[in-house]
Amino acid sequence: MQGKCGLFFTTYAQEARIFQSGFQKACVAAFLVVLVAGPLVLDTYLTSVMNLIFIAVIGAVSLNLLTGVCGQISLGHGAFLGVGAYTAAQCTLHGVPFPLALVLGGLAAALAGMVFGLPSLRLKGIYLAIATLAAQLVLEYVFLHWEVLTGGSNGLLVEAPQVFGYAFDTDAKLYYLLLAVAAPSVLMVSNIIRTKYGRAFVAIRDFHLSAEIVGVNLFGYKLAAFGVSSFLAGVAGGLWAHYTMYVSAEQFNIGLSISYLAMIIIGGLGSVLGSVMGAVFITLLPEVLNFLAAAAGGFFPDLSTVLVGLRQGVFGLVLVLFLIFEPEGLAHRWRLVRAYWKLYPFAY
Repeated sequence: MQGKCGLFFTTYAQEARIFQSGFQKACVAAFLVVLVAGPLVLDTYLTSVMNLIFIAVIGAVSLNLLTGVCGQISLGHGAFLGVGAYTAAQCTLHGVPFPLALVLGGLAAALAGMVFGLPSLRLKGIYLAIATLAAQLVLEYVFLHWEVLTGGSNGLLVEAPQVFGYAFDTDAKLYYLLLAVAAPSVLMVSNIIRTKYGRAFVAIRDFHLSAEIVGVNLFGYKLAAFGVSSFLAGVAGGLWAHYTMYVSAEQFNIGLSISYLAMIIIGGLGSVLGSVMGAVFITLLPEVLNFLAAAAGGFFPDLSTVLVGLRQGVFGLVLVLFLIFEPEGLAHRWRLVRAYWKLYPFAY
């Protein structure tokens, strides 16, 4: 039950609920209403930025399930997005309905993720990271040279997605499509963490030997983590392909994998909310830098050029500063702020 000085539970089921109070449910409902009303008040540019955020959120929560919750470091997440993008693109180009093409893209990425996740039984830590980096490089080579399916260096041109004959051919229309996929993806990962699979993932992450002693099938659960994570990554890739209406190997390079890894580090490892925060932060960072460069250009033309050139350096600096001063991510900082105000003015 809910009291004036906090939340109190009488069963484990009450404590495990995603929304533990009516106030939380009301806040989430209000937030969803604001999101739904977004295209009505945002211009085309801001709507396109929100679309990129939705795609990034799907990719970030999927990677956090694998790396933050299960402890399996992956440097090949960008390549798994590419598998989903190319598969979904080929499916729609051959007349497959977009929703089915999106699922098939996710399944293809899940298969690729499970294949490259096989070394996870023997490899851990930095060694597994190197193995997933090899997957990134192998898939990049496939994207660039399997011209029959990928178009090689020319890439593939894709039409705007259609669902039951309705074309999502504007940013505002795509906004609702991407939101309709991103929200269930976040809810799906949140629920997985609460199941026996999520508890097994956490046990493997904390200490794999103890998990194995209590009966956790390490190989099976690790493959499941790779499969589910890669499936959502493939869905994100399919959405990206049909949003940009163009797929090329350059879009899914190692830089994309590093960006997603930065999202979950900045947001908070093992936290679904942190994944969302990190995706928003990393997506908005280049836009903020571009805005500052444009603003500075009116007063200091040379400075604006320098700011644009230092964008990657600023990205790396931000990541280092978070690792030093906020290693647990934005989600941890939000929990501290929320805990302070929960019992205000008696918090200390």
